[in-house]
Amino acid sequence: MTLAQKRRSVLFFAAIMYAAGASAAQDYPTIAVADYVYGCMKANGNSRQALESCSCSIDVISSIIPYTRYEEAETFRSLGLITGERGVLFRQSAPARSATADLRRAQAEADVRCF
Repeated sequence: MTLAQKRRSVLFFAAIMYAAGASAAQDYPTIAVADYVYGCMKANGNSRQALESCSCSIDVISSIIPYTRYEEAETFRSLGLITGERGVLFRQSAPARSATADLRRAQAEADVRCF
């Protein structure tokens, strides 16, 4: 394992531990927080700054929408990736649009506060 790989592993572990502490107060499961922070860090670079910004982001999101609403939005978003008529229900139904709009608003607020 190279030094860079070790650093990434340490950063990832730190992200999980940092996020786990923050999630306890907002009732988001640790796995959901860790998954969000991991994906966010992949998109924004594996750096200390990304760790802090991504952890802040999920904290802001969790302060705006409850976990059940977050879970609904993530489910609609992932199932909406299904192509064809099967995915239409998850992309265009009123509940899907409402849930994903709530999550988008929370993410926009998190972007303003954290990035």
